[in-house]
Amino acid sequence: MSQPRRPDHAIDPIFVERHSPRAFTGEALPEAELMRMIEAARWAPSGYNSQPWRFLYALRDDANWETFFGLLVPGNQKWVAGTGAILFLVSNGRMKVGDELKPSYSHSFDTGAASLAFQLQANRQGWHAHGMTGFDHARAPETLRLPEHHRVEAAFAVGRKTPEAELTEEQRPREAPNGRRPITDFVHAGPFPA
Repeated sequence: MSQPRRPDHAIDPIFVERHSPRAFTGEALPEAELMRMIEAARWAPSGYNSQPWRFLYALRDDANWETFFGLLVPGNQKWVAGTGAILFLVSNGRMKVGDELKPSYSHSFDTGAASLAFQLQANRQGWHAHGMTGFDHARAPETLRLPEHHRVEAAFAVGRKTPEAELTEEQRPREAPNGRRPITDFVHAGPFPA
């Protein structure tokens, strides 16, 4: 299908093996498998150990599936229909410091760390998690009944990736894992160049 991803520096293969396919088998995701992925996210680092992430999920054909599915934009609904779970990852913008609730500067950043742990664990279990921001941002907070100071960071679809041999000609080009910009594009010794 494509050339294997090649990092510029020696890193653990877990990072280059993670990608976001759109062709899924339609296999149901057992709740116990999903909980293992979320358990990995539980151990992500966070400012003041505030753990601001919240995972809301619907498993294929459960009572919440249609509600969660209905929040996705039509382009995402097309391929998410073949996944086993839909999740919304939410961050809490407040954290407890001592006995006080204070604004959290890093809630989105911390939730991003949990997101990566979740995705890497999904891959280790033989599943793939595809993150999306293509959902109805206006309706999501009310539909998901978000408490005050909470924000939807992303939606995820989790499923078994369709084997390469079973992809259609239309799917093949889109399912090739994409590359990355070279490090020299975004790393600078010292401040930004003048």
